[in-house]
Amino acid sequence: MTEEWGAVLVVDDDADMRSLLCDVLQGRGHQCTGVGSGDDALQRLSEEDYAVVLTDLRMKGMLGTELLAEVKHRYPDIGVILMTAFGSVETAVEAIRHGASDYLTKPVKTEELVRVVERAIREAALRREVSRLRKEVHKEYSFHQILGKSKPMQAVFDLIRRVADSPTNVLITGESGTGKELVAKAIHYNSDRRDAPFVPVNCAAIPEQLLESELFGHMRGSFTDAKMDKRGLFEEAQKGTLFLDEISELPLMLQAKLLRAIQEREIRRVGATKSIPVDVRIIAATNLNLSEEVKNKRFREDFYYRLNVIELRLPPLRERREDIPILVDAFLKKCADSRGKQVKGLSESALAMLADYAWPGNVRELENVIERAVTLSHGDMIGADDLPVQVQGSRGDRRILDEAAERTLPLHEVEKEYIVKILEKTGGNKYQAAHVLGIDRKTLYRKLAEIEGKPHSDA
Repeated sequence: MTEEWGAVLVVDDDADMRSLLCDVLQGRGHQCTGVGSGDDALQRLSEEDYAVVLTDLRMKGMLGTELLAEVKHRYPDIGVILMTAFGSVETAVEAIRHGASDYLTKPVKTEELVRVVERAIREAALRREVSRLRKEVHKEYSFHQILGKSKPMQAVFDLIRRVADSPTNVLITGESGTGKELVAKAIHYNSDRRDAPFVPVNCAAIPEQLLESELFGHMRGSFTDAKMDKRGLFEEAQKGTLFLDEISELPLMLQAKLLRAIQEREIRRVGATKSIPVDVRIIAATNLNLSEEVKNKRFREDFYYRLNVIELRLPPLRERREDIPILVDAFLKKCADSRGKQVKGLSESALAMLADYAWPGNVRELENVIERAVTLSHGDMIGADDLPVQVQGSRGDRRILDEAAERTLPLHEVEKEYIVKILEKTGGNKYQAAHVLGIDRKTLYRKLAEIEGKPHSDA
């Protein structure tokens, strides 16, 4: 069996044994090098790349167990196999307990040697891949990968840096599409919990009757479909981070149970009689104003204050327009590469439209628009005609005043047209429209009632 990667380092102070072992492994297609001591092995490991170290247990100088400890400390992905002529169950168990991949007893049988070494190579390759992927994840969710040079985003980066290693609960607020989960991951992967799980939960996507079981787990027979014991998401996130997205959608009854779990740092599976201790950091997110939800008795006040130890507000894209060119470049490269298209950039008119648009869907909407434009583009530049109609319509916004002056419209008529225009852009979303207009919702409702000629009530 020949591995694409997987050189073996044989360590034995018996030169004949080293030669025999290497001959066997090389005969099976493996790269193999032999050295006579633990010190020589560590020197060779610092110079060359190996998948497995096959070492004698009893040698002059450094013992095999001492070499095992050094290798696992310096090169945790490398597999270590111990060999000894004094085989016993106790010695084998002790070796495995200290991190050995396997154990061989001399005289070593050829087929057993090859089988054990090749299994250790496969395991080492898997550990190396896991390490590589983990580094990629850390890189992807580093806050340096959250694009933005604007002042609001610099404030977000600064807060991520300050809260990352704290065990404190964080509440991320912001409109839909602003990147709340991305920021939650950035906090987790830049914290001391980075090597433990990050478990996201969309509280709005799980049916209410299943939420308690999903979060806390259940015991076999606790309800009709409980065929076996099941770990909940709190247990899955042990030592890591539990991200509760759309936290406002949690029913009040479950809010009380979740509050207790956070305070007591323990959970109880559905149908269980004993509690399970948990060590989990909570990051929650919402696009609603939770303090208003508390006032309206739709969210528990004590739960709100337990979650909202630190609030991290993400600015909508319209408040960070200077970041649009940076985001466009990143999304353009990503989409063009994935589709194998040679798209170099956007025309000035297309970029101007993107800068003018209100972006009710925020960064997520911008990425979707760029993906659509790349897909539909015929040449190496994205033009205005490649953009959606609603984005192209933003060109008219700056002409509203000119047209109003040309028609000599009174001020209240200009205001009416502008409000209607913004409502069209936000898809009728009054909450987002009020944000764009810089007024509160009550004021917007009153103005809409005046526009429609209807009586308005604050109730």
